[in-house]
Amino acid sequence: MESKIETRGLHLSWNGKKVLSNINVQFPNNKVTALIGPSGCGKTTLLKSINRMHDGSPGLSIEGEILLEGKNIYAKDADVVGIRRKVGMVFQKPNPFPKSIYDNVVYGLRIGGENNKKKLDEVAEESLRHSALWDEVHNRLNTLALELSGGQQQRLCIARTIAVSPEVILMDEPCSALDPISTEKVERLILKLKEQYTIIIVTHNMQQAQRVADFTGFMYLGEMIEFGPTTDIFNNPKETLTANYVSGNFG
Repeated sequence: MESKIETRGLHLSWNGKKVLSNINVQFPNNKVTALIGPSGCGKTTLLKSINRMHDGSPGLSIEGEILLEGKNIYAKDADVVGIRRKVGMVFQKPNPFPKSIYDNVVYGLRIGGENNKKKLDEVAEESLRHSALWDEVHNRLNTLALELSGGQQQRLCIARTIAVSPEVILMDEPCSALDPISTEKVERLILKLKEQYTIIIVTHNMQQAQRVADFTGFMYLGEMIEFGPTTDIFNNPKETLTANYVSGNFG
């Protein structure tokens, strides 16, 4: 199965303290991959390393490669802005800008130099439709985004992410701050978005991983213990550590 993102011998440490150790994994195209494991196991660190969010962190050391379309994103000549345009990020807590709904969606296009109003309007509508938010906000696009509910804000952040046409979407616990109804809407959205994007999601919710993920990687103490189809990870894990975690014996 083809993969747009791949890690090879990835090691990451801060001030000599190991955080990730020898991560080798391929994230299949147009699939949802869930990263699971106990708190502090390296899930979010791995996720953020895929679009270089750790750049500039004091004491950071990275070895190995993260390949995006076959090119190492940590190569000296890598285009970091281009990488972040191709690899979007949705955070645990909705973080809309203190701007209108419309201005939030088109923000990335504008800072990229796009000023054509017709183009911006088209992208805003398309992105809001793809994030299942258009019907709820189309008649109040000039409303301050912070006035939306938490679930709407998270879907707005997803719309803002896809407006710049990424190829990969990273999601760090995107439903942890949401109520069950909003969580269901975001999960349905994730399943729809994988038709166009490769999605990697960090989650502590085992049921959520089983609902949305095609593949799952179980991490522990900075290592990728097991990676495979989600049904195998939860129903027929190969590693004892994985079996103990997904059965709730620790975590």
